[in-house]
Amino acid sequence: MILNEQEIINAICTHMAERKGVQPAQVNVQLEWDESLGFSAEVTIDGRSQYIVEANMLEAIERYMLSHYDRRVFRSDLELDVEDEMFCRIKE
Repeated sequence: MILNEQEIINAICTHMAERKGVQPAQVNVQLEWDESLGFSAEVTIDGRSQYIVEANMLEAIERYMLSHYDRRVFRSDLELDVEDEMFCRIKE
């Protein structure tokens, strides 16, 4: 199974909204990839920005998979990658 870039953004929005006590629509996410730093995302809520690292992104995807697909996955089952856009490969 593969989650596309929009689903990764949705996962992070939902996760950060739950953590901060806001609605997912109030969360803006910009995915980033740097050859030396790896995967990260800039998350903006009510005009305040913070960066999350790959581990936080994977945690958000784990929760998203459980809540939206009723499927429990573990960090070792997830692999972020980027070609034209970012995606997450989920091992079966």
